[in-house]
Amino acid sequence: MTAISLVISTRDRCEKLKLCLRKIRAIDTSLSWQLILVDNGSSDSTPDVLEEFARLASFPVLVLKEASPGLGRAHNRGWRAATGEIIAFTDDDCYVSPDYLDRALEAFADPKVGFCGGRIKLYDISDYPITINDSAAPLIFPPYSYVTPGAIQGANMIFRRRALQDIDGFDDALGPGAQFNCEDIDACARAAFAGWWGAYAPGPTVLHAHGRKAKDVAALSRSYAIGRGAYAAKFILRPDTRRCYLRSWGEHLATWSRGPAPYRRECFHEIQGALQYSCHKLFVTKTS
Repeated sequence: MTAISLVISTRDRCEKLKLCLRKIRAIDTSLSWQLILVDNGSSDSTPDVLEEFARLASFPVLVLKEASPGLGRAHNRGWRAATGEIIAFTDDDCYVSPDYLDRALEAFADPKVGFCGGRIKLYDISDYPITINDSAAPLIFPPYSYVTPGAIQGANMIFRRRALQDIDGFDDALGPGAQFNCEDIDACARAAFAGWWGAYAPGPTVLHAHGRKAKDVAALSRSYAIGRGAYAAKFILRPDTRRCYLRSWGEHLATWSRGPAPYRRECFHEIQGALQYSCHKLFVTKTS
C-alpha cells in the first residue's frame, strides 16, 4: 500500500489550481505517495489543466470526476480511489510546503491517531486573516469528546484510512457546494466518536491563497456560522453525542451572546443553521 495519498478537489478555479499544482510538483520526499485530483463538475478549462499535469508528472497522479457538486462528495470520490494508508486533503487555492508529506506522516506515528489538522498560514498577508490556523502549539483531541470548529480545517486535514472507513467517509450533504459548510469538522467529530484520537500538528503546513478581503468576510462568516450550527445540530440529534454537544454548544452560545454585535450575529446564524439542518433531516427522514 502507498504510504500517503494527497487529495485535492477543484471546481472552476483553473488559474488558482495551476499555482497549487506548481507547489505540488516541488514536494520533496522519499515516501511512496500518489496525488488524487477530483474535478467536481468544472465548466472552465480545469479538465485540461488536470490532464496535462497528470501526463507530465514524475509521480503517480489519478484524475477523477465527481459531477455532483459538494466537497463532501468530491472528497469521498477521492479517498475511496486512493491507495494510501494515510490520506491528506488540501484545497486548490493552497500551497503545500516541500516537506508536507513527511510532516503529515509524522503526525500519525501513534497508531491511535485517526485524524489530524495541520497549520494553515496566509499566503498573501494583505488578505483578510480568515480560514487559517497559524498556531504553533500541538493539540490532542481524546476519543468521545467535542471537537471545536476551526481547530481542524478542510484546507489541511489528514486521516488514517481505517478511520475514514469506520465513519464511511464524508457526509455528502455537507461542504462547499452543498447546503451546509461543515464537512471537515463533521468527519473529525464522527471519527472521534468512533473511538479515534485526533490531533492538531503544526508540522504539515500549507499557505492559503484565498484572496478574500474585508468586504468579503460578512457573507463568508455567515456561511461558516450556519455550518457550525448544522454541525452542532447533527450531533445533538444523535442520542450518543447529544449531551456532550448540548453542553459544549450551549456554553459557546452563552459566551458569544454576551460579546460585541458581530459575535451576537454569529450566534444568530448558528441557531439558523441548526434549525435548517434539523428541518433538512426531518425532510430526508420523511421521504426516505
